[in-house]
Amino acid sequence: MIVGDVMSTGVVTAKATDTVRSVVGKMLSRHCGTIPVVDNEGKLLGLVAVRDVMIPLYPNYGDYIHDNVHSRDFEEMEEGYPEVMKKPVGDIMTKNPLTVAPHDPILQAASYMGLKHFRRIPVEENGKLVGMISLGDVNRGLFFSQGHNT
Repeated sequence: MIVGDVMSTGVVTAKATDTVRSVVGKMLSRHCGTIPVVDNEGKLLGLVAVRDVMIPLYPNYGDYIHDNVHSRDFEEMEEGYPEVMKKPVGDIMTKNPLTVAPHDPILQAASYMGLKHFRRIPVEENGKLVGMISLGDVNRGLFFSQGHNT
């Protein structure tokens, strides 16, 4: 079984110039934790995950080393959230993400997910985003291909 047999198509995407607020809105309305970022031709530029939205709120390692008491002011961190929401998504996305192709075996995609602790991976063909594959897609494909009469 190959990735193209089980991947999700019609994926919700964002542009690098979209605000973080608009992308978080898409995540919440679609109940998804990762949105691919593409250019006008559909070329994958990066991914934005919920984790990418939260990371700018935390102190960097240097701040923490120099003042590990005040760098844990969680109320102050929360006050920074509106500023993060105004940023372009290109500022916080993970660039050049790991991808698979539609003709790759689904267990290859699943092994990448396991090794990297990812829940989903973008699917690219000829340099363009054509879908996403998740652990759920892999399980669903294997479950139905093996029959579920047991």
